[in-house]
Amino acid sequence: MVIAGLASRLQCEVVLRASVPASPAENRMNVRIHRGAHEIGGSCVEVEYRGGRLVLDVGKPLWAGWDEKVPLPAIRGLADGLDPSLAGVIISHPHLDHYGLIDQVDPTVPVYIGREAALLLDAATFFSAAGTTLHPAGYLVHRVPIRIGAFTVTPYLADHSGFDSYSLLVEAGGNRLFYTGDLRGHGRKSRLFDELLAYTPKGVDALLCEGTHIRGSARPEVGGADTGRSEADVEHSLAERMRGTAGAVAVLSSAQNIDRLVTVYRACLRAGRTLVTDLYTASLADAIGRETIPKPEFPSYRAYVPNRQRVLVRESGQFHRIDLVRSCRVFPEWLADHAGEVTLLQPASTVPELLRTGVLVNGAVVWSMWPGYLRQRSGERLQQELKAASVPFVLDHASGHASVADLRRLVDALSPRSVVPIHTEAADRYHNVFGNVTLRDDGEWWTV
Repeated sequence: MVIAGLASRLQCEVVLRASVPASPAENRMNVRIHRGAHEIGGSCVEVEYRGGRLVLDVGKPLWAGWDEKVPLPAIRGLADGLDPSLAGVIISHPHLDHYGLIDQVDPTVPVYIGREAALLLDAATFFSAAGTTLHPAGYLVHRVPIRIGAFTVTPYLADHSGFDSYSLLVEAGGNRLFYTGDLRGHGRKSRLFDELLAYTPKGVDALLCEGTHIRGSARPEVGGADTGRSEADVEHSLAERMRGTAGAVAVLSSAQNIDRLVTVYRACLRAGRTLVTDLYTASLADAIGRETIPKPEFPSYRAYVPNRQRVLVRESGQFHRIDLVRSCRVFPEWLADHAGEVTLLQPASTVPELLRTGVLVNGAVVWSMWPGYLRQRSGERLQQELKAASVPFVLDHASGHASVADLRRLVDALSPRSVVPIHTEAADRYHNVFGNVTLRDDGEWWTV
């Protein structure tokens, strides 16, 4: 069996925190979606049983700007840590729309997250405001139950563009809530989705089901051309583009999308090219420490440190960070001389300096992220710069979220008594996709 032996892993039991007076439905699990019932991102769910409470995700809404401070949801004890009935916060995965408000949570509130996700977020703090250092009370482990206050939580490692992501089965008093978090069935870890379908938890009372790609009839699924494409599709199409491009190929993606790093590296090997990442990407891969993730000691791997990261290192005085890439570091002159032999995996902010140094002459730039970012001012400016330089600009992406067909397969396999929309802008369309749908509003308490 695929999961044989997993349940034997040890996981420390968390001490039950003091409870508060029970709610009216004291022998049932009660749930309140604070944000996400009618929007994609900013997810936050509060679960209650006999006075004890647990929070699933504290995300920053997608509509909020980088520097915009969004208040925490109105959850007792979350901001001040003074309510002992709050047993903890679980972060399903390291995407801002699921953890982005965690720094406003009182540090005495226990936090749970995947170990590698915590390592990734900590390594990101030097490079990005999206990083954070957590001190988890416990780690999520695939299919290993953990006791948090009155709740038993079983994490299910998920295929998603966010690294070390989990779906969560929450149990209390014989009630079972399954929270998908964000997941897909077409990534580098698609076997996890197949495993979930084959070995589903039984007797699920309510399924909190993400529906990023569920849309109204007049609107396409989010992502446009990326919907329905797999990571394997991106790997093959990128390799083909590398073979057909005389100069350098620059792939623009998030450093935190580790699946995409693997995809681009594999495409380079197929096309006989050398992968050139930035220092941020190299640092995240090194921090995670997996032998399967491309990093500086890998063959056909080089690192180019863009100006923004050089300035960051110099102004911070943390010159030791360069040691990680010293043996494989390259400079603009080398890139220009070997343009037809390299593929750069870099942040979009690096494009202007690549244009100035001539690295992209006879080359191409690939956008390998959600296309919606291109509608922002920075995305429009990038496209204008590349057009002015006559550098081809193309989209090659696979969504981090499940297709509608895969969501149907998931619901069929779990067979929950009720499907509750979350992480969606089209909750009213769920009835067209699933049976047993129950619509809920943000702030509404309901009983599982």
